[in-house]
Amino acid sequence: MQINKLSLQNFRNYSEQEIAFAPDCNVIVGENAQGKTNLLEAIGYLSCGRSARARKDSELISFGRSECALRGEIFSRNRSFLVEIFLSAGKRRKMSINQVSAKRASDLSAVLGTVFFCPEDLLLIRDGAAARRRFMDRALCQLRPRYEAALSEYTRAYEHKTRILRDSEEYPGLLDTLPEFNERMARSGAVLIYYRARFCERLKEYALIAHRECSGGREELSLSYETVRTVTDPFAPPDTVYSQLQQHQAEHDRAERMARMCLSGPHKDDISVCIGGVAARAFSSQGQTRTAALAFKLAERDIFKELTGEAPLLLLDDVLSELDPRRQEYVLNRISGGQVFITCCEEDRLGTLLGGKVLHVSEGSVR
Repeated sequence: MQINKLSLQNFRNYSEQEIAFAPDCNVIVGENAQGKTNLLEAIGYLSCGRSARARKDSELISFGRSECALRGEIFSRNRSFLVEIFLSAGKRRKMSINQVSAKRASDLSAVLGTVFFCPEDLLLIRDGAAARRRFMDRALCQLRPRYEAALSEYTRAYEHKTRILRDSEEYPGLLDTLPEFNERMARSGAVLIYYRARFCERLKEYALIAHRECSGGREELSLSYETVRTVTDPFAPPDTVYSQLQQHQAEHDRAERMARMCLSGPHKDDISVCIGGVAARAFSSQGQTRTAALAFKLAERDIFKELTGEAPLLLLDDVLSELDPRRQEYVLNRISGGQVFITCCEEDRLGTLLGGKVLHVSEGSVR
């Protein structure tokens, strides 16, 4: 799996750019705010129809422009693909694969997979539960089309229910519609739990190995998936979990109406992480939590390769500069076997050490 050529028009600070990539390692060099991360963002968007940085697609369009285009020439599943995405301010985006319209972001993920790793991800263990849910969601949306559909349905129902509860004091009649949204949240939530539990089981296996190697075998990483209390077995069939989610909703109905907040559901899920038998978020050192975050990201890549048979593109956005020499060396030793993109401010030894291609970025232009 690799992207051979990327073409951008009015994307972020790129007015018009076409770039050919090496099939192994691509080192992207430039000073801050020149457009290095924008290239990784464009590649990531072609793989899942989402930006790791922007809240809205309109933020991807260059200032003063009303539309932008991304094109990627991709080799995957032993064949060539042309992925094209057109964004226009105030209009629905258009996506196509080999000039056939793509309706869902999961259609893109079936062609190209990416694992994006930025300095903020080094806080994955120390951050709140929302960060670890985003980690699961991003990975699973690329791997499982049904998960993406269930997540979209759950999010819509959750937002509706939240508005109903919030406005119920002024419009009490809205509460009559709660059962419909509870049912939708329980049905789609059961699918989320089904996939999250199984993803965490694979994550536990691969992250343990990566963490043991990176820490020199001095520390043991353990993790577990945490969901709502009434779900006694997250590996149970979705129909069973659906009933248990409904039970949880019934138990929290009065509290939700009083608080005017949605308190029940897998939107509160988390991954519990322990290092050496103690809770990593509360008691581990900065170095330990960074090692665990590294293990999560490298495990995500391994899971993707196991489930699809191909290594996803690894996008490393200025991560190495945030790591000590030992962890840098570990990452560099682990990234072979697939196409890799690494951004850095100075070429230093990376171009020589890793081979491949060095791209210099300055003011939205690549040479």
